[in-house]
Amino acid sequence: MGILNSLLRAVTWWNGQTLNTQLWTSRHGVKVGEDTQGNVFYENKDKSRRWVIYNGEAEASRVDPDWHGWLHHTWDAPPTDKPLAHKPWEKPHLENLTGTALAYAPKGSIRRSDPKPRSDYEAWSPE
Repeated sequence: MGILNSLLRAVTWWNGQTLNTQLWTSRHGVKVGEDTQGNVFYENKDKSRRWVIYNGEAEASRVDPDWHGWLHHTWDAPPTDKPLAHKPWEKPHLENLTGTALAYAPKGSIRRSDPKPRSDYEAWSPE
């Protein structure tokens, strides 16, 4: 299994970091922190570039909003140094579930396990 994982890392970018990213990170990166999903955040030594190494599939919506703001230079301090204040009405962050079994399916959708017949229209039939 180790050889297969090494080969996948060498040729794909969606299964975590590639070999080139690992080399770049080891030479130029300074680890800043991790989020709740195990994604690891880095910046270079002069703090001009920031990046994330995903824990698993590279899906941008898996980055928490706190870390997203830091990645895009919205604020200087990472959430590990200066956590953001959250309102009591804020819901926890969810990744984009489109295309998964957990994606939203409205009433009447054929993707639901129990689709209900639609009652908001009448089918047209020619006379």
